[in-house]
Amino acid sequence: MRSLCLCFNVHQPVRLRKYNFFDIGTSDYYWDDYNNERIIRRIADECYLPANKIILDNIQAWKGLFKIAFSVSGTAIEQFRIYAPEVLESFQNLADTGFVEFVGGTYSHSLASLANRNEFRKQVFQHSNEMVNLFGYKPTVFCNTELIYSDEIGEMVADMGFKAMLTEGSDEILRWRSPNFLYCHPSRQSLQLLLKNFKLSDDIAFRFSDTQWSKWPLTAGKYVSWLNKIPDDEEVVNLFMDYETFGEHHKSSTGILKFLDSLPFAVLSGTNFGFKTPCEVVSTHIPVSDLQVPSPVSWADKEKDLSAWLGNEMQQEAFEKLYELVDKVRDRNEADLSIDCSYLQTSDHFYYMSTKINADGEVHAYFNPYETPYLAFINYMNVLNDFQLRLTRKSDRFHPVAV
Repeated sequence: MRSLCLCFNVHQPVRLRKYNFFDIGTSDYYWDDYNNERIIRRIADECYLPANKIILDNIQAWKGLFKIAFSVSGTAIEQFRIYAPEVLESFQNLADTGFVEFVGGTYSHSLASLANRNEFRKQVFQHSNEMVNLFGYKPTVFCNTELIYSDEIGEMVADMGFKAMLTEGSDEILRWRSPNFLYCHPSRQSLQLLLKNFKLSDDIAFRFSDTQWSKWPLTAGKYVSWLNKIPDDEEVVNLFMDYETFGEHHKSSTGILKFLDSLPFAVLSGTNFGFKTPCEVVSTHIPVSDLQVPSPVSWADKEKDLSAWLGNEMQQEAFEKLYELVDKVRDRNEADLSIDCSYLQTSDHFYYMSTKINADGEVHAYFNPYETPYLAFINYMNVLNDFQLRLTRKSDRFHPVAV
């Protein structure tokens, strides 16, 4: 039987408040508690709670035949604790079934893998410890922020003990090959690679409620007919998307939650696919070849590269300035600085600064709380300037100047 692997990304950033030039040096609280609570509560009611119930009901009804995986960021978990503890409980109920896998990630959904090896390792181990403490599950499969992957990142992940990694099945790295096989790292062949089938994933994540789409409306029956057209020798289909797809990005009125509810029956009764978690895919299938990825890829936009977060000078300046401070923060080992530094690394802050246009720009605008990317940059840099001042003051106290 072939494998269908569903993995959903659960992430919420800790959003910045409006922080102007005159706040620098006078206020060291950067976070928009009002909007963080408002957004978490809305998505909890529209997505997390109803979707988790649908998944739990299907797991119980199918008695082990329906399985799923989640990538849950530490910043999402922290906000669930504060604003929606019932959401956290509902994920724990899913974990208790034994049919849900929680994959590893960076704690603050950061871009640390691109900038600082030590910070990357720290966040990965912090996230893994959180998964153990909350769900009793130590991740063995890794999912980097935004599915960012390269050979170099794969080496770091393998060296941390992970046996597999999820990434984008982009045409640039696959060329003539299909994403519907298991691959492996070229030099760390113990690290297996599960590639997202981006077309079948995006049919749900981006096109489901598009009434201009030629395939609209999408039903579970129609979807499994596409699965059945995949050549028989292609062994595994990995679907990866934001969990907020179900009720937030596409509202319940579009039928998206009914689609989620009906998908297990449609797959299990109408295809030769069986649901497997990423860990089970790795233990069931054998890599067909290694896969060389010399430059980083991601799941974003048409380019599937880093340009969503580092594609313009504003993003690059903010990124470089932030990571100039990270080692100094770790050396100080003070809780308030460490927490703020972690939150400031979340990839969303850089995404908001994107100046992309056309279809990609429309997607960026949908997720952007700022009126323009320039305002996002100014706000972030104001915060970062204050953060640097705090760090400098504490460093001066830590190393007093001899007179």
